[in-house]
Amino acid sequence: MPLTTPRLILRPWREADRAPLATITGDRRTMRFFAAVRTPAQSDAWMDRTQAHIARHGYGVWAAELRGTGLIGFVGLSIIPSDLPVAPGVELVWTLGAAWWGNGYAPEAARAAAAAGFTRFNLSELVAFTAAVNAPSRRVMEKIGMRLDPLASFDHPRVAAGHVLRRHVLYRLAGP
Repeated sequence: MPLTTPRLILRPWREADRAPLATITGDRRTMRFFAAVRTPAQSDAWMDRTQAHIARHGYGVWAAELRGTGLIGFVGLSIIPSDLPVAPGVELVWTLGAAWWGNGYAPEAARAAAAAGFTRFNLSELVAFTAAVNAPSRRVMEKIGMRLDPLASFDHPRVAAGHVLRRHVLYRLAGP
């Protein structure tokens, strides 16, 4: 069942999403706060894992579509892997292609995913985390009402020591 906003649809993945997803996740500008861009094969594998997560849990990271245009990124809810120091929990996730930045789509989609997390999936709290230097994502977190938990900052174990993206901050959003 898709989630909708006035401008966006968060929906299940389709085979036709593979090529546009690979373009988005292969773009250096879009992925500048990730440790690396993805190859098309890595993008396909990520999409397969995401679909499996949705099948297992009923929620996950969905395709984000701008009404009338097509895929612009992905937004949703993801169980935090146990190897991360902020586990257990559910992360609110978003990544939009650079071509769609600056239009308010990320907060709009994140609010819809968070609302579904609380109302449809009965989650009591969502978290979001990012590299401390990722000011754009931090602004989205603040716009949607998330609060920084300064005691929960951590060094991401999958990012090399000394890398500018290693230090992460965590924001929290409690359900209604």
